Amino acid sequence: MPGSCKLVAMQDTKLNAPWPSQDHPVPVLKRGRDLIRDPLLNKGTAFRADERERFRLHGLLPSRQISMQQQVRRNVASIDLATSELDRYLKLSALQDRNEHLYFRVLAEHLERYMPVVYTPTVAEATRNFSQVFRRARGVWLTPEFRGRMARLLQDSAGDEPVRLIVATDNESILGIGDQGAGGMAISIGKLALYTVAAGIPPAATLPISLDVGTDNPALLADEMYVGWREPRLRGAEYDDFIAEFVEAVASVFPQALLQWEDLRKDIALSVVDRYRERLPSFNDDIQGTGAVALAGLLSSARITGIRMAEQRVVVHGAGAAGLGIARQIRAAMRLDGLSEAQSLERVAALDSRGLLVADREQREAYKRALAWPPALAQSFGLAAESARGLDDVVHAFRPTALIGTSGQRGSFTEAIVRSMARTCERPVILPMSNPSDLSEAMPLDLLRWTEGRALVATGSPFAPVELDGRTMSIGQGNNVLVFPGLGLGVLLGGIRVVTDEMLTAAAYTLAGKVTDTELGSGMLFPAVSRLREVSAAVAAAVIANFRGGAVQDEPSAALVEAVTAKMWMPRYEEYVAVASDAAE
Repeated sequence: MPGSCKLVAMQDTKLNAPWPSQDHPVPVLKRGRDLIRDPLLNKGTAFRADERERFRLHGLLPSRQISMQQQVRRNVASIDLATSELDRYLKLSALQDRNEHLYFRVLAEHLERYMPVVYTPTVAEATRNFSQVFRRARGVWLTPEFRGRMARLLQDSAGDEPVRLIVATDNESILGIGDQGAGGMAISIGKLALYTVAAGIPPAATLPISLDVGTDNPALLADEMYVGWREPRLRGAEYDDFIAEFVEAVASVFPQALLQWEDLRKDIALSVVDRYRERLPSFNDDIQGTGAVALAGLLSSARITGIRMAEQRVVVHGAGAAGLGIARQIRAAMRLDGLSEAQSLERVAALDSRGLLVADREQREAYKRALAWPPALAQSFGLAAESARGLDDVVHAFRPTALIGTSGQRGSFTEAIVRSMARTCERPVILPMSNPSDLSEAMPLDLLRWTEGRALVATGSPFAPVELDGRTMSIGQGNNVLVFPGLGLGVLLGGIRVVTDEMLTAAAYTLAGKVTDTELGSGMLFPAVSRLREVSAAVAAAVIANFRGGAVQDEPSAALVEAVTAKMWMPRYEEYVAVASDAAE
């Protein structure tokens, strides 16, 4: 169906309007201290004289009015006085608690500087130290003591605007650092901040949720400062019942909301996303978002290597949720390029901590069976013996064109393995995607040195450009932020009720197409973070176009991208209209 997406998009650019337009004044009931204590309404010293009069703010603020741009400069100067990245994170969090418009303006204008602070890699440190640095509660905390009344708690949490986007985590598989208990809330908060700054989803329409079902982290259980539910994790039927009640509560209280599952354990993550994907709009970023980003990296690399998807040979090192999502997305793209299901399986080798997944080995997790090679295939590559199925064995025998890491095993892409790959592949694609940066499978400079500068490298965490043989090479960041904000925006604007795998594939093709020739020439396989808002609009348009019948490879029309962009919230001070309490009611 070539071109069908463009045709559909050109015919219909009408979108849902899930949040109020910023073109109209905002009715405000609050006055005085209540107003300046509300971070969604507070303008601080930027309140004009007439606003101070109307909202009874005289005497509560210094006399001089300061513009938003001046506020940005003042706060950036203060934030950058921090002596550590964690302190910088805390200063940004404090700003968000005071003034959300200003917080998001600071992020938007300094995104490359502060995205690594509000999300990976610094958010990992904030998560580890959550109880020690806890300042102010944000979002909703659901624990086993609230079973039977979750819907009421969600109803009590609702603000003036309806909730349209939720990020919920059960805190068990945080990045590469595992069970962090209540600290996982930092991930939900960080993800929603990126939805706002990257895709223009208003902060008032978002809600972070911690499904605090306990922790099996002994250090947390023994820590007197720990703020979470101090019990072992719910497991089995009790956990399933807890999740089921939560889903029904969201569906009844926030029926128009999109739910993103975050950092659930790999086997649980897969079962939950499959079980509830048709009950309410939902997806798992660790599985589906990561898969789309990795696929986009392969697609953009093909503009340099000339290798079609059907010709790729891919090794995925790490068969957790991320590895599963990557293998699924890559194999789907291979089938689009003409391969059968069986042929696509033969071209993706997945490894877990015990080595290559082969069907002659018992797989404790059911999802791994779909990734396992037939024994005859392993034997054809000389990998019949279980003792000879490590990463080095597989790379030597399989001769991959792409090596992708989601193992969380620092340094697992060794010099010997990388040099072995480079001997049989002119332009090896190597993506060490594990987060945070101290868990990366290899350092970009090493990968380029070991391949004489021939490798095409992108990472999960941000890395500075590298110098090699007189050349400066940029390192693209294959961060899920390139997909999930645009996916969420597209689902909400398009009125989509089921998030399909095809929508993720469409997002991947669009993301790959957004990499400029200049970026590719500098060594980047992904667009620069500074272009994140532009990328998110294009991804959202691709998701909507696919929902309306377009093929996944089609580029969304400029008209649809423009219509999406027009719906994106901007961090700016809006005009307020004072209303009386009876009028507000």
